Amino acid sequence: MSTRKGQDKNKKGRLTDKAMSFHGNSAEQMVGKLRRPRTLPDLTSGRHASSTEIERPKLTKLLLNVTIQRSLGPLQVLISPESTVRDLIADALRIYSKEGRRPILPSLHPSGFGLHYSQFSLESLDPDEKLIELGSRNFFLCPKQTVTAAGNGDEDGRCSGMASSTCSEEAENVTKTGAGWLRFMNFLQ
Repeated sequence: MSTRKGQDKNKKGRLTDKAMSFHGNSAEQMVGKLRRPRTLPDLTSGRHASSTEIERPKLTKLLLNVTIQRSLGPLQVLISPESTVRDLIADALRIYSKEGRRPILPSLHPSGFGLHYSQFSLESLDPDEKLIELGSRNFFLCPKQTVTAAGNGDEDGRCSGMASSTCSEEAENVTKTGAGWLRFMNFLQ
């Protein structure tokens, strides 16, 4: 009968007492001495709440991602859930300039920007709405174009002489005129 190195077997194939345990004790002797760690703490101790009623901790801060138009990556903004969209825009612009991100924005005034759910969302969010009520943690910030910045009827045909335009108004103007598509089609010929 062959024996492996490190195993002590007697002639009947049983392990010797020394090999039964690390300390030379048999398993029956060790059962009363081993203490099991508490792996499941009593979650309701010290509380008088029922098991169906779970108390959630109150949110003190929200971590939001704000992507600024033409910027490489999103900003992470830590802000109170009771803050408004206007506060988020102001904090995002402050962080953007503090980090020295590119492109450099012409103005850092919050009223010159619109916050959207995504870059594909045409309507901007209400500046007085609370952040906790929005239901999202990812946003897109784009500057509102003015007549002086965009020109009076720029080369894309986007501005039609308004004082300021939103993304939805720009989309409507492009779809009504179709000038962008016609220029593209002329380029193909």
